[in-house]
Amino acid sequence: MNSTHRYGRRADLALTMWVKLARAFSTFNRVTVEHIRTFGLTQAQFGALECLGHLGSMTIGELCRKQLVSGGNMTVVVDNLEREGLVERVRSTRDRRVIRVRLTQKGTRRFEEIFKPHAEFVSRVAAVLTEKEQTDLGRLLKKLGCGIAGAA
Repeated sequence: MNSTHRYGRRADLALTMWVKLARAFSTFNRVTVEHIRTFGLTQAQFGALECLGHLGSMTIGELCRKQLVSGGNMTVVVDNLEREGLVERVRSTRDRRVIRVRLTQKGTRRFEEIFKPHAEFVSRVAAVLTEKEQTDLGRLLKKLGCGIAGAA
């Protein structure tokens, strides 16, 4: 027996939506992570380079909030990117307790090499939806996320 018409109309509708959202995210995430790996990076490393490339230097805490990951994990990510010469840690001149992470020249070149091809790849993957559908879906997902966050 399937779950539709089992828990009540509203619950069945919400469950069906949730399953479709989870499956779509899983598939979209899998193919984009596979593409990121072709650059020799993990998803977390790519995300950190993307944040730093678009937003500039930031603390590890700020990177964590942007990437929705824990501080311990981001420290390892930054350590590995630093070992590759892609980022550097810089102590603040105003507050010596604050350490910011920024792209090195090599990191900036790497970001510029990989981000546009990845953006084009994501665009091709998303092209199963029209531009209007992508806009509508983005708006609806934001509404869903903000509504859940406000209710929590």
